[in-house]
Amino acid sequence: MDKMSLEKFEEATEAVGKVIQETKLVYSEYYSRMTKNKVYFKPENMQYTGAYKVRGAYYKISAMTQEEREKGLVTASAGNHAQGVAYAAKLAGVQATVVMPTTTPLIKVNRTKNYGAEVVLEGDVFDESCDYAMNLSQENGHTFVHPFDDLEVATGQGTIAMEIIKELPTVDYILVPIGGGGLCAGVATLAKLLNPKIKVIGVEPAGAACMKASLKAGEVVSLPEVVTIADGTAVKRPGEKVFPYIQENVDDIITVEDSELIVAFLDMVENHKMIVENSGLLTVAALRHMNVEKKKIVSILSGGNMDVITMASVIQHGLIQRDRIFTVSVLLPDKPGQLAAVSALLAKEQANVIKLEHNQFISINRNAAVELRITVEAFGTEHKNEIVAALNDGGYRPKLVKSKGIYSE
Repeated sequence: MDKMSLEKFEEATEAVGKVIQETKLVYSEYYSRMTKNKVYFKPENMQYTGAYKVRGAYYKISAMTQEEREKGLVTASAGNHAQGVAYAAKLAGVQATVVMPTTTPLIKVNRTKNYGAEVVLEGDVFDESCDYAMNLSQENGHTFVHPFDDLEVATGQGTIAMEIIKELPTVDYILVPIGGGGLCAGVATLAKLLNPKIKVIGVEPAGAACMKASLKAGEVVSLPEVVTIADGTAVKRPGEKVFPYIQENVDDIITVEDSELIVAFLDMVENHKMIVENSGLLTVAALRHMNVEKKKIVSILSGGNMDVITMASVIQHGLIQRDRIFTVSVLLPDKPGQLAAVSALLAKEQANVIKLEHNQFISINRNAAVELRITVEAFGTEHKNEIVAALNDGGYRPKLVKSKGIYSE
């Protein structure tokens, strides 16, 4: 493909429409009220394979010659593109090999295998996996499918914009996650072709903001390292082929801290009953950065492939960040009945005790010889402060203990 065009987007929309799950916009009363806008989610976390990537993969394979398919496919991915290629290759009856970083969550590895692809774990980050995959394709004569720096792949991803605008013609802003830039290039290009007034905002993790750095430099640059919990967008260097489309069609880039993704996960679970992976939460967290009101905003939720262990950790950290779980230390006299007295006080304040640590050997002073560490569930910051104040008023001189999780330091 020489360039992305409206004709190609229409062709891709027809092609991927045969295999994708319809993902209707979801109105968010919670975020609309918070931001004073009308906020909608494009739930690609509900897509086949759990992410939007099947769109670009399927369109790419459908556009290949028979000879290119028969050579077999090789690609690299942090997980979602892997499943997209594996699923699309299975539909096309083509063999696929996928190179994934060694840090890829097990759920993504297993699902990729379940779609029939061969999985090779190589490299600590995506960029290293991609280099290995490109060498593998050259050595064995396979057809390489780049996860984002490919105009046909980006065109397939851009079909999301076609659906958004068809369903919500008066959309003002579309927020798009950015890893290497394929999704954002496709969505932004088609959105501007259909309606130049639509603002397209790219969203990156602060610890992997390779596109923002490249736009600032005026050329594609590589970051020295990437550090983010958003593994699907942990890319050091954006795509060369898609970069000009980003330059031309993206109105702004927002960067989001990992701590914001943790809170966004909690919001989505509690208010929308949705599981969205960290990279997909970028556009949710970015809503708090939008300095506009009374606009119609669509946030693309790019995927929902999060393993249970990561999910549990994110929830725990989110509860701590919102002061819904905290640990406090008090010193008690070494005499019977003290634990019962503290328990009664906490019960009166509606504090739910999760964990107790009772240490009688903290001091030889029997008036303050017992340290009691209490991990408590609260309703939020205000309730937490009320509990601590009640312990102070009770003469217990509480000290907050910094927590890494439910299990404190």
